[in-house]
Formats: sequence, C-alpha cells, structure tokens
Amino acid sequence: MFAKKALLIFFLFTSYKIQSQNNLSSLIILGIAQDGGSPQIGCDKSCCKILWEKKIFESVTSVGLIDNIENRFFLIDASPDITKQYQMIKSLASRASLGGIALTHAHIGHYSGLLFFGKESLGARKINVYSMPKMSFFLENNGPWSQLIQEKNIIINELKNDSIQTLSKYISIKPILVPHRDEFSETVGYLIKGDAKSALFLPDIDKWEKWDKKIEDLIRNVDYAFIDGTFYNDKEIPHRNMNEIPHPFVVETLERLKNLKKKHKKKVYFIHLNHTNPLLKPNNIITKEIIKRGYNIARTGMKFDL
Repeated sequence: MFAKKALLIFFLFTSYKIQSQNNLSSLIILGIAQDGGSPQIGCDKSCCKILWEKKIFESVTSVGLIDNIENRFFLIDASPDITKQYQMIKSLASRASLGGIALTHAHIGHYSGLLFFGKESLGARKINVYSMPKMSFFLENNGPWSQLIQEKNIIINELKNDSIQTLSKYISIKPILVPHRDEFSETVGYLIKGDAKSALFLPDIDKWEKWDKKIEDLIRNVDYAFIDGTFYNDKEIPHRNMNEIPHPFVVETLERLKNLKKKHKKKVYFIHLNHTNPLLKPNNIITKEIIKRGYNIARTGMKFDL
C-alpha cells in the first residue's frame, strides 16, 4: 500500500510539474479530448479498442487557472470529467479553493459537469459561474441547471462579448464570440491574462474563415494559444456528414498558419481532440511531424506560467 501511495505522489509531482509559490498564477491542462472523451462510448474501432483493453482514458477538454497569492483556482468549462479534474488541480494547489467556472457554450463536454455541484454530489455553495447572456438564460430556465441556481449551489455572472472579467487580482478573462453550432447558447473562446503572460483558449469553432477575426493575429498577441484541433482531417469519421459537425481540420489550420514565424508557431497547442484523432497518440508519426513543424499538442497535466 505504501509503495502504491509513493508511486502516485511521484506521478503527480513529475507529470504535472507543480509550480513554485513564487509564480503568481498559472494555467493547467486538465483534459484534451472532445466532448465524448477517449475512448468514446460505443466505439470498438482500432482507435479505442486498445484503450478499453488497457483502461487508458483521456479526460474531456478543460483548463484550470491558479492564483497562488489569493489561493484560488478557476475552471474554464465544466466537463463530464470534472470530478477527477477538480481533484487534479487540488493536488497541485492543495490550499486553494474554487473561485469560479467560466463556460464557453452549451455542448455536453463544456457544461454538464455543473451537475456535480448539486446536492446529489458536492453540495456546493454559491460557486460563481461566468457565462454569456444566452448561456445564462439557458441555465436559468432549464432543469436541472435551474435547480442549481435556486438552491444557490451556483451563482450566474453574466459576461459581455469582448469585455474583461476580473477573476482575481492576477487573473482576468475576456470572452470572444466565435461561430459554432449554437443550438442552445452562443459560443466563445477566452483571452486569459495573468500577471505576466496571456493565453487564448478556443476549443470550438466552425471554420476559421467564418470568423470576423484572424486567428493569426490572436496567436501573435498571446504567449500560448490552445486552439480547436478536433479532427485531423476529413477522413476520420466517414460514417458522419462532416458538414453537420464543422471544425477547422488540423491540416487546414496548418496550411493557414504556414507563414507564421517560428516563434509564433510554437505558441500553438492543438486541443479538444476527437477520439479518432491521431494526435491523441504522442508517438504517432503524424503527431511527430506536427511537432517537427514547430507546433504543439496539448497534454493533460501540462503547466504554463501566467
């Protein structure tokens, strides 16, 4: 038993690279998979079969922001894997308490974790939830989310597009509207600012050319860019109409960004990877090629100073 506990502690300290308390704030990758996770329900293809056999699971995309001075942490998106993601971030900042959750949109991988703050689970009290107007309306007027509000498990804080929201003394976010399948809410990415550095978190968008902003300009103006890498190309799920689930294919993004300077390319981290995406595998030849070209793939446990 002691050996197992020692191994777990060693894993946490080596894999997640706990920051020193001299860093005012930091960003932690809590998951990198698309909404359905990896392996995905009902999938017995080669991309998932070996993962089921070896019990290897990848959490749904979410990031944590830690303020080491105020001892608070914040989540961007409440994924269905929030239980272990909450525990992960607590293992990195044991003295910190949850200061709030910012939501990007109303697709299952991005807000369903709010359920665990209700009386059936954590029984939280007055957790700040930051969301855009349509997202806020959706939560307030549909169960079981409305019950979380009525029971004061969560408190809705409405955001405005392109307007800075202060989370703590050293961390702020700014939502940016992006085109996506907005069945129940609008969709945003976030510009995140710490005391010294900044990041773009943009896990979902339809296509870059549908946006009124240039992704290249945003990348140039931040220190890290965690962007939609859902599908590597259009061959991944031949049984589905890809027009119904539009995302910028990684190969399209690589073509678009090919003229970026090397110093800007290295800021890019592809995230929100579908279970079919070869980039989920660190040793895949395609993964190695993308890294060789100067880009990065987000991995759960990565830590970045803010």
